Amino acid sequence: MALYETNFNFPGQTAFYRGKVRDVYTVGSHLIMIASDRISAFDHILPKPIPHKGQVLNQTASYFLNATRDIVPNWLIANPDPNVAIGLSCEPVKLEMVVRGYLAGHAWREYRAGKRSICGVQMPEGLRESDPLPEPIITPATKAESGHDEDISADEILTRGIVDGDLWDKLCAYTQALFARGTEMAARQGLILVDTKYEFGLVDDTVYLIDEIHTPDSSRYYYADGYQERQERGEHQKQLSKEFVREWLMGHGFQGLDGQQMPVMPESFVHTVTERYIELYETVTGKAFERSSAIENISDRIDHNIRTYFGWE
Repeated sequence: MALYETNFNFPGQTAFYRGKVRDVYTVGSHLIMIASDRISAFDHILPKPIPHKGQVLNQTASYFLNATRDIVPNWLIANPDPNVAIGLSCEPVKLEMVVRGYLAGHAWREYRAGKRSICGVQMPEGLRESDPLPEPIITPATKAESGHDEDISADEILTRGIVDGDLWDKLCAYTQALFARGTEMAARQGLILVDTKYEFGLVDDTVYLIDEIHTPDSSRYYYADGYQERQERGEHQKQLSKEFVREWLMGHGFQGLDGQQMPVMPESFVHTVTERYIELYETVTGKAFERSSAIENISDRIDHNIRTYFGWE
């Protein structure tokens, strides 16, 4: 079974938001964040859910949130269900703090098209796909309510007053420290953390790390073993991320552009995506993944576990 969406009504519920992959309920000062099995690419939700994806996403994010509390406080309080995170409701900063240690994905596509400035950051000449950058760079994006997030420079962020200078400096410092920690943790598992994104929120004047971190939806990993040899031969790197889903879509004529028809994944590829997500969890955390039952009603289980946590039943 797979969980495409939820439609709960909890005691004291004051708000509900359905994101690309999460259903988010507000109850008092708490957020109840349910990771569905929806999958998105090019800012579009694909029609078929991916079994166990939500569980992988939720448990990977919780693992890294708990491993980085010494760097920055975060929103997470509890995980009463494999697909559920309960935490502090924060006022989101409307930026995605994207950080890149290697030239890949969107940045590579921009570079290949001839651009040498990404979000106001100058890039050196002569780089190839998957080359390391001289140092990790921050290439932020505006956090769109719907549609595409957009690249933005630090100067634009300050000029438009999205955040002030002091908060911007703090967000950059947290971003670089989190990326350094993620890089160290990945290296211990034989991986290279290529790029990722972080989101932050505020409660009064305190900055909290929110949402997910270092998951397959927010991050790109390469396998360290054979990386240098593949670069020298000009081969694509073996990676652990959902880029292979984007590549499958592009191979079937879809990049999220107007007029393009989204292809429907065959069941064989859906199964492949599930296995790749589980592989990522086990590889990045070093833990065995315990699949939730394939026969239980996931929605009923989640509802019961949340109500038990809050003492509503």
